[in-house]
Amino acid sequence: MKFSKNLSAKLDTRKQNLTFRNLPSSADLIDFSSNDYLGFSKSESIFQNVHQYLIAADCIQNGATGSRLLSGNHKVYPEAESYIAQFHQCESALIFNSGYDANVGFFSSVPQKGDLVLYDELCHASIRDGIQLSNAKAYKFNHNDFEDLEKLILRCRDLQNKGVVVNEIYVVTESVFSMDGDTPNLLELVRLSGEYDANLVIDEAHALGVFGDSETLAGQGLVQELGLQDKVFARIMTFGKGLGCHGAAILGSQDLKDYLVNFARSFIYTTGLSPHAVATILVAYQHLNKDKKNIQALRENIIHFNQQKNLLGLKPLFVRSKSSIQSAIIPGNESVKSIAKQIQKQGFDVKAILSPTVPEGQERLRFCLHSFNSKEEISAVMACLYSLL
Repeated sequence: MKFSKNLSAKLDTRKQNLTFRNLPSSADLIDFSSNDYLGFSKSESIFQNVHQYLIAADCIQNGATGSRLLSGNHKVYPEAESYIAQFHQCESALIFNSGYDANVGFFSSVPQKGDLVLYDELCHASIRDGIQLSNAKAYKFNHNDFEDLEKLILRCRDLQNKGVVVNEIYVVTESVFSMDGDTPNLLELVRLSGEYDANLVIDEAHALGVFGDSETLAGQGLVQELGLQDKVFARIMTFGKGLGCHGAAILGSQDLKDYLVNFARSFIYTTGLSPHAVATILVAYQHLNKDKKNIQALRENIIHFNQQKNLLGLKPLFVRSKSSIQSAIIPGNESVKSIAKQIQKQGFDVKAILSPTVPEGQERLRFCLHSFNSKEEISAVMACLYSLL
């Protein structure tokens, strides 16, 4: 069948620029690339407990059968959402089919005409895609630069003084950035948002299961670790990382949940998740609540990785991070791809992140750390990087 010349030309350009994407084949390498930070995706205990839960609930059903507003709101949903809301100390939780769906649904429907969205320039593509679909005006601020953010807010206030209607201001960031692994100063961000009466929205996709510590709970995310849950308008929790399953939830007030059920198109016009998928989310949360060993092992591995950076003199290459994501900047698609391939030949699954996924000149090796990585594996992969550089 005939294929568009324009589309073919775009593919050819990608190939010439060494930015052409392929679906990778599975390889039996030591995992330093997946988002399965706690190893939950391979947990036999979670797998068996999900099966037992569904049998006990007499929920022998393979699919949701329709949108949640029609026939798909099976009985596992309310139990899971209630547990999630309690776990995250918020009024309500609404499950979406993915983190992408959650962000697109929220940002396309909540900010209105006359509102302003101020977002960190490194926010995930799903956030930016949702903002593009909204009727609100949006401006980005320099990464983790709250002086730049405050200048934008003051500029908005100047517009109000000149008679321009500015209804609501939404300030948007991530608690752990997916490509850099760094974290903003959330205490300062909460202060700033409160001072200017802005609604703070935080994507916690890469913080769930990694940050959060108390006597009773662990892994709740960075917002709860800092005790800021009552200061945030909405949190987006994604389950495909630390929980090792699929889906996402938006946390906030009951009014916000009601609004999203009525106006978020990515929620309304899609088939719901299967009972098995939602049960996996619920059981993974219960597992996170009980098993703190994996979280502690992950934190120790993050510390060990940072120690190896210092020991080998590699610290200047890396973006500063205390999370599971550690990125070594190696400019140039060709250069970083070559080094990644050599590391993979040594048995370590480390991925190169190329432009345009990251800005040109900011190409990188992205190391993802897990609770199941051994100290010896971490030392070995760092020694491998050192030898190649």
